[in-house]
Amino acid sequence: MGLNMTLDEILIEIRKAETIVILTHESPDGDAIGSSLAVKIMLDNIGKKADVIIPEYSRLFNFLPKVDEIKEESDISNYDLAIAVDCATLKRLAKSKYFENAKKTIVIDHHGSNTMYGDLNYVNPVSPACCEVLVGMFDYYGSNLTKDAGICIMTGIVTDTGGFQYNGITPETFEFTAELIRKGVDVPDIYKRTLRTKTKSNFELTKKVMDRMELLEDGKVTFTYINSQDEIEVGAEPGDHEGLVEIGREIEGVEVSIFIRQKDENSYKVSLRSTSYVNVSDICLMFGGGGHPRAAGALIQGNVEQVKEKIMNELRKVLK
Repeated sequence: MGLNMTLDEILIEIRKAETIVILTHESPDGDAIGSSLAVKIMLDNIGKKADVIIPEYSRLFNFLPKVDEIKEESDISNYDLAIAVDCATLKRLAKSKYFENAKKTIVIDHHGSNTMYGDLNYVNPVSPACCEVLVGMFDYYGSNLTKDAGICIMTGIVTDTGGFQYNGITPETFEFTAELIRKGVDVPDIYKRTLRTKTKSNFELTKKVMDRMELLEDGKVTFTYINSQDEIEVGAEPGDHEGLVEIGREIEGVEVSIFIRQKDENSYKVSLRSTSYVNVSDICLMFGGGGHPRAAGALIQGNVEQVKEKIMNELRKVLK
């Protein structure tokens, strides 16, 4: 099915649906939340009401339009239509029961590792952010991109590109940004709120992460972690671990930064970032995760040392 045909089919399903739910991945970042709320605003504008269900997210995103309408759960168990945004696999989808119970499902994403788990899938792996995919969709539908939708979309683009510093940005990224600025979107304010503001708990976790950081493989790899006790000590809330994986990548000569965060007694959420040539998505796929070539994640069983060694065993095969 061609991309335009897929977009036509998606619009048909949206127009048919009476009850719609929007979902995204666990531990949502700015692109996940921005995409979810931008879709909701777009649906509102064409007279379609939709629920956004996100069980937990960072309070740094409380400035986004419609954020106060996000739900943790829903009293509807079987939606006519479920739309998943910025999520590569059903396994990573938060509150996936609503997706699995829906009569029709749509996936909108930009991950190259997407498993095409929806009835209709619109995935553009060339796009640096799911929010940038949405701009193209809205344009195709002739939907008026309001300032509120623009704030949500710009938040996704700014956060997923690290403030336009990562590989993958395109000429269209800056064209869309210029269009959003013309609509009154304050890009510097979004940059400051999302990338230059730390909660006190995040600051305390940053100190722990830096104290524990190890340089491995002749300085090509950094490794660090936080555990559940750390999060309790600093009063961490959802999202307070965001950005910690980037610290290691900022060190000269580092190709891969590894950050792991305790999920439960015997498992850790792993975040990997690479600088130039290691495809960390391939590494994470080995453990049932995925993501992008320069940014990916997975859930790995074991204690700190066991998880560290599992990752290093795979990394050593590809480090130059």
